[in-house]
This record gives sequence, C-alpha cells and structure tokens, in this order.
Amino acid sequence: MASNSLTSSRSSSSSWTPKQNKQFEKALALYDKDTPDRWQKVARAVGGKSAEEVKRHYELLIEDVKHIESGRLSSCIAMAVAAASVPALSNRAYADSPFRFNPFSYSSPSSPPPSAAPADQSPNAKSEPQAEETRGSGFDPEALERGAKALREINSSKLSKQVFSLMRSQEKSRLTELEAEKAHFEAIQAQNDLERSKNMAEEQLNILQQEAQAKAQMLRMEDEHARNRMKMDHEKQRQNNAEMLRMQEESNIRKERARLATEAQKQEQQRQTEREKHELELKNIEAEAIANAKGRAHEAKLNAELNRNMLLDQMNGEKEKWLAAINTTFSHIEGGIRTLLTDRNKLVMTVGGATAVAAGVYTTREGSRVIWGYVNRLLGQPSLIRESSIARFPGSEMLSLAKNKVLNYSTGSSQGKNGLANIILHPSLQSRIEHLARATANTKAHQAPFRNMMFYGPPGTGKTMVAREIARKSGLDYAMMTGGDVAPLGAQAVTKIHQIFDWAKNSKKGLLLFIDEADAFLCERNSTHMSEAQRSALNALLFRTGDQSRDIVLVLATNRPEDLDSAITDRMDEVIEFPLPGEEERFKLLKLYLNKYLGDEGKSSKSGIFLKKKPQKIVIKDVSDDLIREAARKTEGFSGREIAKLMASVQAAVYGREDCVLDSQLFEEIVEYKVTEHHQRMKLAAEDGHPA
Repeated sequence: MASNSLTSSRSSSSSWTPKQNKQFEKALALYDKDTPDRWQKVARAVGGKSAEEVKRHYELLIEDVKHIESGRLSSCIAMAVAAASVPALSNRAYADSPFRFNPFSYSSPSSPPPSAAPADQSPNAKSEPQAEETRGSGFDPEALERGAKALREINSSKLSKQVFSLMRSQEKSRLTELEAEKAHFEAIQAQNDLERSKNMAEEQLNILQQEAQAKAQMLRMEDEHARNRMKMDHEKQRQNNAEMLRMQEESNIRKERARLATEAQKQEQQRQTEREKHELELKNIEAEAIANAKGRAHEAKLNAELNRNMLLDQMNGEKEKWLAAINTTFSHIEGGIRTLLTDRNKLVMTVGGATAVAAGVYTTREGSRVIWGYVNRLLGQPSLIRESSIARFPGSEMLSLAKNKVLNYSTGSSQGKNGLANIILHPSLQSRIEHLARATANTKAHQAPFRNMMFYGPPGTGKTMVAREIARKSGLDYAMMTGGDVAPLGAQAVTKIHQIFDWAKNSKKGLLLFIDEADAFLCERNSTHMSEAQRSALNALLFRTGDQSRDIVLVLATNRPEDLDSAITDRMDEVIEFPLPGEEERFKLLKLYLNKYLGDEGKSSKSGIFLKKKPQKIVIKDVSDDLIREAARKTEGFSGREIAKLMASVQAAVYGREDCVLDSQLFEEIVEYKVTEHHQRMKLAAEDGHPA
C-alpha cells in the first residue's frame, strides 16, 4: 500500500514544475482559511491547474505525510523517498521546517555543478534538456542513486549504528514537530471552523435582517399602493363631484337664462303693450290738439283781421303825425341853414363850437384811459393775487404796520429774533429751509438769478408758512395765488398770468410768487381733463419762466407732484418734501398752540387797547408735559393744521365751561374725540378711492 501511495504521489507530482510548487506553497500560505472558493483562488495563483487538480495534489501530500508519520515505510525507503522528493516537498509542505541532518547533502564528484559546464558543449546538448525535463517532472533518479550509494557507504562504515540512531532520534524529533504542527493545524482548523460558523451565523442574521427589511419594504410598498389607490379614488370622487357640481351649475345657469329670457319676453310684451297704449293716447291727444288748434286758428284769424284793421288805422295816424313833424323839422333846418349861409359870423362860430366839443370829448376819454392805466400799473394788484405784502396804494403799508403794532398781530418783531420760532419742522428740513432763505438773500444782494422751488407733501404741513418765512428772511415781497382761480377765467387766464409777471417787475425788493394747489392748472398737458384755456395758461407760465429771473422767485406747492407737467418740474431748482410731523414735532406743535390759544400769548393777542370788556382768565390744571407727549403719541398721522384745529377745539371746550378751567380729563376727551374723527375721515377717504 505504501508503494501504491508513493507511486500515486510521484505520478501526481511529475506534472508539477518547481515554479508551480513554489507558487502552490505561497498560495497555501496566503489562502489558509477553508473557504468555498479557496481552491479556485489557489488554482488562479498557481496557473495552468484546475481547482480539482490543486485540491488532489494537496490531499496526496497530506497522505504522504500521514504514511511517513505512521512508520509504514522503512527508514531507507523513507530516506530515499525524501531524497527523491526533496526538490518537490521542500517547496511544498516542509518549506518552513528546516532539516537538521541531511545525509544526502553532498554531491557526487562525477556530476559537476551546473556552473562548471561550459555554455557551448554540443555533445551534452541533448542529454541536458532530458535531465532538465526529468527534474522538472518532480523525480530525480540521480538523487535516488546517490541515496543508495550513501546507504551502502553507511552500512559499510564503522559508525553505521551511531548514524542510524541519530537518524532515528531526528526522525522522532521530526515526528514530534509534525505532531505539534498537526495540533497547531487542528487548532487553526478549529478556529477556522469557529470563524466559519460565526460567519454563517452573521450571514444568517444578515439574511434574516434583509428578509425583515424586505418584508417591511413590502409592507410599506403595499401601504403606499393602498394610499395611492385611496388617493386616486378620492381624486376620482372629487372629479366626479366637481363634474356633478359643474353640471348642476350649468343646469342652474340654463334655467336662469331661460327664466331671464321668459321674463325679458314678458317685459318686452308688456313694453309693447304700453307703447301701443301710449301711441293710442298720443293719437287721441294729437287729434284733440288738432281740433283745438283749428278752433284757435279760426278764432285767431278773425281776431287777426280785426287787429290788422286797427293797426292799419293806427299806423296811418302815426304816419301822418311823423310826416307833419318831419316837415316841420326840415322847414326849421332849412330856415337855419339859410340864416347861416346869409350870416358869415354865425357860420364860423357854429363850426368852431362843434369842433371844440368833439376835441374835448376825445381828449378827455383818451387822457382818462392813459392815466387809469398808469395808476393801475403802479398801484393796482392783479385779480389772481389772493394775498400780497405789496401795498395797493401809497401809504397803505405804513397804516398796515401801525395797525399790526397796535393790535399785536405783527409777526415781524417776534419772528425776526427767533427765526423759524413759530414754524415747527423736522430739524433737517428746518436747516434746509434756513439755508435756502440765506441763499435767496445772498442771491438778491449779488444781483444773481433766483432759484425756483417746489414744495410738496400732505395738506397742512406748513408749505405756505415756510414760503412766507423765506420771503421775510430774504427781504423779498410776498404774493400768493391759488391754481384753482385760473380755470374759471377761461380765455382771460393767459392775460391774467402775464399781468402778474408784469406787476411783479414793479417790486423793488423782488417778489416771491407762491402758487398754492399748482396741480389745478399745471397738470400734464396730455391729460384729457385739461381744457384749452388751461393749456394756454400753462404755456404762458412756461413762457414767462423759461429763463432764470432776477425779479421773481417762483414757489409751487402741491399735494400731487406726479400730476405736474414735466416742463414745470424741469424749471424747479429746489424740490422739498414736507412730510407729516413726527412725534417730537407734534409735541412741540401741541405746546405751541396750547400757549397760543390758551396761554398768556393767546390772551395778550386778544386783549387789545380797543377792547372794553376784559375776557375771563383761563386756568390750566394738570396739563403736564407727559400728558402732552401722550397726546403727541396718539395723534400719529396728524398734520400741523389738524393739531391747530385740535387745540382750537380744546379752546372752544374751555370757553364752554363756566369756570374756564382746562384739566387733564377735558384735554384727554378732546384728544380722543379728534383722534377718532381723524381715523373716520381717513377711512372715508380710503373708501372713496382717494389717498389718505
């Protein structure tokens, strides 16, 4: 049996080259775990061998090792086999276990080393390939011969017993090492089995998890499909309901149309009946009127003949009377002419007197016209000017100043020191107004062209007061007109516009012309609501303001700057917005008008020297700055004019009391009432489509 296993081992190893044996050893060390694809990987690493051949080769080597360990082979045969299989086994199973004693380690002297043979020997050229082919097949007969020769020498030697005992001890050591390696291999195999079972358990767990995930995914997909089906059913139901609703609406519309058509037909029939009835009534009235007219015509004809006869008689009498008067007149004229023609002095006196009378009438008429025009040009004020600081006639300015000083209405003395004291504006806007006033005054001093201005913003924000203040601080005369007065003039508007500019040139100081509500006649010329007279007035104003003037500062005020014509806005050098006052400005305005209407300033302004009865003293209680500031917070959105009206309402409420006492409760009531009124007005304006 041992010879059969040896023969099978040799036959299987004869087809393996040393290179393949070396690659087989490396592959076994690399793929040491017993996996299902281990032999496929080893076969791919060796090359040229299948997985079955590699596995069979490994099993044969294991059987050889087992036979050697069991001692079935004799020592000499084992040594001979070991010597014969050294080139193969040294590269396979026992490459990592060194041989401590190799009795076949020497070489025969008859076989020279490969390096001693020359490269160009031709007699051995055929034998060497055969030897190489024999060695490459896994069996070396020369080694077997050397082993047998060495065995004979050992047997004939005196130290044969020691050699064999040494060989037996080495064999025992090698068997012990093989047992240790076997135990190590079995431990590795057990560890590999444990790892394999662990991997199988992990794989089974993964499979179970994957199955659970797949089942959950399947349940989710089924749930999603169920939801989609339900959603599709709901959508289909909704579409059906919508279709039914649409069909019902169409049916209702058709019914409504049929009802309306029926009602229209009934109304048309009723109207037709009424028209026929009305036509019959008209025919009756017409027939009755014709009959009455014929009667009246016949009666009038009779009366006309009677009246004609009476008129003929009267005319004949008047004719005779006028003919007699004319004859008498011409007879007198004939006598006078004859007298004049006969008397030369009377003729000369008559002609001279008539000439003198005619000359006197003509001279008086023309002279009065020239004098009136001159006086009107010097003293007259155009009819479009509503307010002006220029006197209408000489001496009226002095009288006006004296009256203002007496009645304490003059603002020149009080405002000249404080600047814009009575005008409450935002600090940035107030500084800009002061800058414009100074610039206008310096422009006048240097005889430079004036700059035109446009003020825009909500009503009651101080545009007119600022224009007056700029004129006063810059030393200019002031004139104000409103745009609403231009449209009623019609064709005369152009003449009046030119009169204003001609009249303004008579001012020695220069004139600030303030046009309030400028958008009333200076709107866009493409507007369909603009009349031809307004367009002509606008063109006249554009003509007079085409160049910068040294006589007139034009200031426009409007609540709707977007409605102005582009040519007008192009002529404006300064455009200033007047916003609604903020909380701080409202606080200052409330204090200002409180002092004006209810404080010492208001009472002193009303108690002049001409008033006989002294007014009752107004007492203010508990009206602190905190209360006024709270009122300023509540009056958000109020303009300066609305705040003045609010304080006037407070004054009227105080005058309505017997004791004329203003307390915090009354003040708060008036403020709440005015705030509510303001909100209602804003709401009504918003409902009417107007900007608040």
